[in-house]
Amino acid sequence: MKPEKKAAEMTTEELAKYIDYSVLKPEFTEAEIIDLTKDGVALGCATICINPAYMDLCRPYVEGKETKLCPVCDFPFGTSSTESRIAQAKIIMEGNEDIIGELDIVANFGRIRSGKYDEVTKDLKAVADECHKHNIPLKVIFETDALNEEQIRKTCRCAVEAGADFVKTSTGFLTGYEAHGAVPEVIQIMMEEVGGKCRIKGSGCIRTREHFLKLIDMGIDRMGVGYKSVPVVLDLKR
Repeated sequence: MKPEKKAAEMTTEELAKYIDYSVLKPEFTEAEIIDLTKDGVALGCATICINPAYMDLCRPYVEGKETKLCPVCDFPFGTSSTESRIAQAKIIMEGNEDIIGELDIVANFGRIRSGKYDEVTKDLKAVADECHKHNIPLKVIFETDALNEEQIRKTCRCAVEAGADFVKTSTGFLTGYEAHGAVPEVIQIMMEEVGGKCRIKGSGCIRTREHFLKLIDMGIDRMGVGYKSVPVVLDLKR
């Protein structure tokens, strides 16, 4: 949804609410995860994106706060069976409903590239249904750098039919492809296809304030931003 005022006129606090602060690198120590979680909470980011193993570790730093956790499911490949994906989502959510903002899951983009859209829809619907039992929104990651425009458009339709709450561009962990991530052209395609039926999250290669502000002005709903780029996009002098 397009904002009521230009992004350049927004306060740092308003801009921070567009950010899912990414803390997903597998090599992070627990101390690093805690420090980055604290930083995202202090800034007032929408969520902190973490791997599921760290839910209990991060819980004390988001309890009672506006900033929530956004755990990732079947990340970063999205190639587990539907049964496994449902089980992982259920394990992540049960008992953590109070601290989770949304759950992110990776679509099986190998199936997308194979043209098996009915299977993609069925799989995503099963996970969306599980999330909604817990009153938790689901974000679906497409891995758009591995897809062409037709595949992106058709996967948008799959996600909408499945009842997903967000469609999202990238994991940030794809190899073997040129990285473009949340370029305006791809965001525009996704906006056109979902037609307001779900929200849009851009992630991948959002490293400049200009890019960040442009996507907000386009009407993006959320952005995944890496810890090194958060102070850049928010223009923090630190």
